[in-house]
Amino acid sequence: MKPEPHFKRIARDNLPEHMQTSWDGSMALHKDATFVETFGNAPHMYDWYMDDFYKKVFYSGRIERSVIELVRLRLANIHGCAHCNRGDKVAAREAGVSEEQIEGLDDYENGPFSEKEKAALALADVMVLTNPMGTVTKELHERCSQHFTDGEMMEMGVIMAVLCGMAKFIFAYDLVEKEDYCPFIPGQQAAE
Repeated sequence: MKPEPHFKRIARDNLPEHMQTSWDGSMALHKDATFVETFGNAPHMYDWYMDDFYKKVFYSGRIERSVIELVRLRLANIHGCAHCNRGDKVAAREAGVSEEQIEGLDDYENGPFSEKEKAALALADVMVLTNPMGTVTKELHERCSQHFTDGEMMEMGVIMAVLCGMAKFIFAYDLVEKEDYCPFIPGQQAAE
């Protein structure tokens, strides 16, 4: 489903130069730049998300990039964000994630993943928006502790919290294309 936000879209030529580059990239990958255009209303927030979150935290290198990309893609798959799924698959491949892994995310416990990757994906299942009662149990903590320090698990938790919060934001504001199975399509409950 294509986005139809109620928010003003800022034309490419009226965006700051660095956002024009993002607009171009979004059009090339998604054939849609609603996310960038609407963020043109608050470029400082766009910059925070891209610079402070992505550059300083997500891509900090403290956690293996392929693990972080798998977690992000798992969240996007479950949330049903078509926009995110396209971009996250590209980023996952660039991080060394195989096609077999991308295709095996639905059943990662039986898929081509290391125990470390499976633990991180199990943690993602706790954080996903569709699991409002999710919690890190003693067993999950022990499982993750075999591969990650508590500090790394805290960092992954914050990364996933920001990603899930942004997912809620982009769905609530209708800023991105959604998969047909997305459980967060505006008006879906009213129509059922």
